[in-house]
Amino acid sequence: MAVNDTETSEKIKSLIYKTCLYQDDCEWNNWLDLCSEDFHYYIRAYSPEIQKDMEYMGGPKEYMESITGQLRKHNIDDSPLKRHAVVYRVDVADDNKSATAVTSLTVFQTLLGGNSSHVDSGTTGIFLVGRYNDKFVIDGGDVKFIEREVRLDTRRLDKGTHWPI
Repeated sequence: MAVNDTETSEKIKSLIYKTCLYQDDCEWNNWLDLCSEDFHYYIRAYSPEIQKDMEYMGGPKEYMESITGQLRKHNIDDSPLKRHAVVYRVDVADDNKSATAVTSLTVFQTLLGGNSSHVDSGTTGIFLVGRYNDKFVIDGGDVKFIEREVRLDTRRLDKGTHWPI
């Protein structure tokens, strides 16, 4: 049974929104500093065609540090992503040592260039829609992510999108 701890809930909401800002600005180290050493990250979507979950990206914190450290070396689409998140629910455990949160997520992309840059450059569209399903570890007043599942409704992602969402 979860308790309604307003102070901890507000810390968690603030943490979720802070991750969006860091990820929007590609400040990957700052984002990962908000995560515990046991952190795991996943991007998943359910496919009705194959009737299974698909995993686009996933791994422990060490893997995410490696991936984000190499992003600029990849052939990627540099069009910026901006996250619009709304925290729906935060549940703090009775012992106040863990919590979960569900956040609605829409990610917008503003196109920079490409094959039809004279036509598309500067346009903004929805890149993906989904949810953050987050788990947190609480140690005293310190709150850190222990798991983030990005659960996508969108299943078709464009080429060159190696970014954590």
